Amino acid sequence: MPSYQVIQVDVFSDTPFGGNPLAVFPDAAGLTGAQMQQLALEMNLSETTFVLPPETPGADFKVRIFTPSAELPFAGHPLVGTHWVLASLGRVPLHEPVTEVTFELGVGLRKAALHVADGKVTRVVTDHQAPQFLAMADEEQVARLATALRIPAAAISDTGKPVQVVSTGYRQLFVPMRSLAEVAGVNPTNLNVAELVNLCVELDLPGPDIAIFCTETTLPGRDVHMRFFAPHHGIAEDPATGSASGGLGSYLVRYGLVTATPPVTTIHTEQGIEMNRPSKVTVLVEGTADQIDMVRVTGDVVPVMRGEVSW
Repeated sequence: MPSYQVIQVDVFSDTPFGGNPLAVFPDAAGLTGAQMQQLALEMNLSETTFVLPPETPGADFKVRIFTPSAELPFAGHPLVGTHWVLASLGRVPLHEPVTEVTFELGVGLRKAALHVADGKVTRVVTDHQAPQFLAMADEEQVARLATALRIPAAAISDTGKPVQVVSTGYRQLFVPMRSLAEVAGVNPTNLNVAELVNLCVELDLPGPDIAIFCTETTLPGRDVHMRFFAPHHGIAEDPATGSASGGLGSYLVRYGLVTATPPVTTIHTEQGIEMNRPSKVTVLVEGTADQIDMVRVTGDVVPVMRGEVSW
């Protein structure tokens, strides 16, 4: 009976039991897609990754990403965590000060820069892509969205900023809110999911991937407070969402909620506070407010546990 190593890390945290947990199967060759999905359900984390030999020229590894209920073509914290795990296992020859690694994903090839000191990875910076600013919710849709979130419509409309779909590799809906108290007050177990599904279909989203945020923060040195809900993936709330952090950073620069400082604007986000899993993500937005050329995401990773699965 074959066995498969699994390593669990916490991503976007510098201490265990913060950030977003990730399970990594670093040698997944031999597993079928159905088996990977079953293992992701068993792990019951927001995402689990499976590392395979590459199939595309130029890639160092192929990585498949699963939630408990579906496969994703792209996600943020799984990439940061998987790069860190492979480097810690010695699967990547490390060269100071920076080692570049390329993953083959459902969205194509994506690069990461592994910052190295004294033979160890100190930071993983993953490439997203230039943002796409897509559908905007109209006034009637904003009112329905507020009702589905169980908040007053003014909590959104008073910001004067749009509710918009943004993608830096994966489309998500970004919802500005006027206060930290109102963001913190949203109950992910009390959402009108059916209405959120309807709205996302109207806005050409694959499902209710919704980020709510405000520029009031809890932790020192942070620029924005975010929460993320993805009920269709079996994730009532995500403690740290790297893919949404890229889209959020782009949104903040585009609409002037953070002043652009070309050539690179650095944005520090916080997430997971309401879940008692504080997470810190750093977003690097290259370009100007009118022309964003690239978005990158980085954060800390800490190991938590390792084991073996027999199949």
